[in-house]
Amino acid sequence: MAELRYKRVLLKISGEGLCRPDGFGIDGDALEQTAAQLSELRQMGVEPAVVVGAGNFIRGARLSSQTSVHRVTADQMGMLATVINAIALQDVLESQGTPTRVLSAYAVSAVCEPFVRRRAIRHLEKGRVVIFAGGTGNPFFTTDTCAALRACEVQAEVLIKATKVDGVYSADPVQDRSAVKFDRLRYREVLDKDLRVMDHPAITMCRDNAIDILVCNLMKAGTVARAACGEQVGTIISKES
Repeated sequence: MAELRYKRVLLKISGEGLCRPDGFGIDGDALEQTAAQLSELRQMGVEPAVVVGAGNFIRGARLSSQTSVHRVTADQMGMLATVINAIALQDVLESQGTPTRVLSAYAVSAVCEPFVRRRAIRHLEKGRVVIFAGGTGNPFFTTDTCAALRACEVQAEVLIKATKVDGVYSADPVQDRSAVKFDRLRYREVLDKDLRVMDHPAITMCRDNAIDILVCNLMKAGTVARAACGEQVGTIISKES
């Protein structure tokens, strides 16, 4: 495998990445596969940080639109659900021999550390996988925005959005067979074309801090490791053409 292109990586994993397609909760095989990719990164000398979502349990905006649960409360429920995913991923990583710490912006002191930027960086420097839970600690912010924020805070060189598709397309490839996959995009192209790769605030934050965004398929073994080496996998979004 080629030499590393990125030393410090922020991996954004959706909650759906930890369950079966169209499933609910946590699937053991998906959890083990995700942990294995993170362990591989660390063995390569990468300093991996992770932001985990909670779509496998709850989506605050959807819940509040379908029930009388207030949006703030629904988002708080979602932030708590990210902690469930994070501590599950932590245990599997450590069973694979990979030291891991969970830092949460939403205080759950019985099971994880509070998010402190300097502490997170120190954990990365010591070779630990750092999992960020609790979103930003505030309602109305998505985990995409949280991922961009944490990437900036820990000075990651790339934000890898690990999904169940192999890149960014001109349209939904499931619904539109003529959809075209992009190998490279500029931040401005993503915003102008409204490609909905990530929230606009997340794209803008990465652009303003010169952090590459790479969208790839988490379900394919070795994909994240190849991405860290700069191989052409998925779609890279940067200021270059």
